[in-house]
Amino acid sequence: MQRGLQPPARGTTTKALGDAAEDRALDHMRRAGLQLVARNYRTPGRGGGEIDLVMRDGATLVFVEVRRRASGGHGGAAGSIGFVKQRRIVYAARHFLLRLGAPPPCRFDVVTIEAEQVTWLRAAFDAG
Repeated sequence: MQRGLQPPARGTTTKALGDAAEDRALDHMRRAGLQLVARNYRTPGRGGGEIDLVMRDGATLVFVEVRRRASGGHGGAAGSIGFVKQRRIVYAARHFLLRLGAPPPCRFDVVTIEAEQVTWLRAAFDAG
């Protein structure tokens, strides 16, 4: 059974809300058959990037950005992932791939959570 987004409890931090959204996205993707490789992968140093979830979908490595919004107003969760954010995710993905001998096929997905709705956007953007 899916957990819905509850109104934030008094004193709930943005980090706690983000972690809960990532938990929900991870559960959704695992039920679809993907396997977790890494969570909250960050590049070293300042100005780098972060990837919320790195998943494996068969032979494909999937870099996932998770966004939560209480409503779809102002462009919603997906609209909040602009060009600069995409470039930071791509930068972090390239850094992650340097650790691998032969990089597998990759894609960049976005999971949005708005109110009670989880939406998985496969191949939401590319590294180009």
